[in-house]
Amino acid sequence: MLSDGPVSLNTTRVARRAGVSIGTLYQYFPNKQALLFATLERYMTRLVEAIENACSDSLGTTVDLMAGAVVKAYLKAKMAQSEISPALYQVAMELDPRRLAELATQRSEKAIEAMLCSAGDDRPTDPHVVAQTMTAAIYGTVPAFCPRVLSPVNGREAEKQLTIMFRSYLSAQQATSVGQRNTSLG
Repeated sequence: MLSDGPVSLNTTRVARRAGVSIGTLYQYFPNKQALLFATLERYMTRLVEAIENACSDSLGTTVDLMAGAVVKAYLKAKMAQSEISPALYQVAMELDPRRLAELATQRSEKAIEAMLCSAGDDRPTDPHVVAQTMTAAIYGTVPAFCPRVLSPVNGREAEKQLTIMFRSYLSAQQATSVGQRNTSLG
């Protein structure tokens, strides 16, 4: 897929490259679309697992650390698979990955929400909505610059900018939460 693109990919070549018979390949993947879908699913699972692990590791920390951890984990997973991203974007246009995207989004939102709920006094007023917003931001922003392979310098700058964006958003959420608590007390 990487050398000739997803359009030129065929199951015979995949079976040969994997060292299995075409019949064995068809036992697991009935056609080329199923094989491509499985590849896309594996890719998305790695991204989600990176977010889930970062969120789990960041439970009970500050929202600043949480923001940085989510961004760093997502970009690290994305960059670890950067050579296949352009081909997978092409695959996604040919297939219908809505179910995969929805599952990835839900898992990411759940992990981010649980992490935010552990923030103590820094906890946003509505962690669910904040988690949805953060998930939408990272899944929507990163693909805008990741279809091409980023240099290490540009990757670090992207991480820096996204972390600033998330920290600023979480800081604004905290200020809003404090303002709402003060209003209800007064």
